[in-house]
Amino acid sequence: MKRKNKNITTFREHLDQEYGLPGTKTRDDYESGFEAFRLGILLQELRTEEGLTQEELASKCGTTKSYISRIENNASDIRLSTIIRIFKQGFGKDLKLIVE
Repeated sequence: MKRKNKNITTFREHLDQEYGLPGTKTRDDYESGFEAFRLGILLQELRTEEGLTQEELASKCGTTKSYISRIENNASDIRLSTIIRIFKQGFGKDLKLIVE
């Protein structure tokens, strides 16, 4: 794709410049952090759509309000089993992972 203005970069080019090429430690760290961020946003949007507070969701799935808040605010090192339980018990939904 040709660009008319050579000063404009794509988002992928920006990531390459700021975080290195895919496969480098810096880029992998960025990508990992971004996935945690996406998961938090997904959880928050679904909770809001369902009309639940953090406390109500936590009660439904046997965790604490602060844990739900940590996930929604991009905390790392969240246990996969807990995430699966939150989606299953809190929303009645299955969580599917895709490996690419």
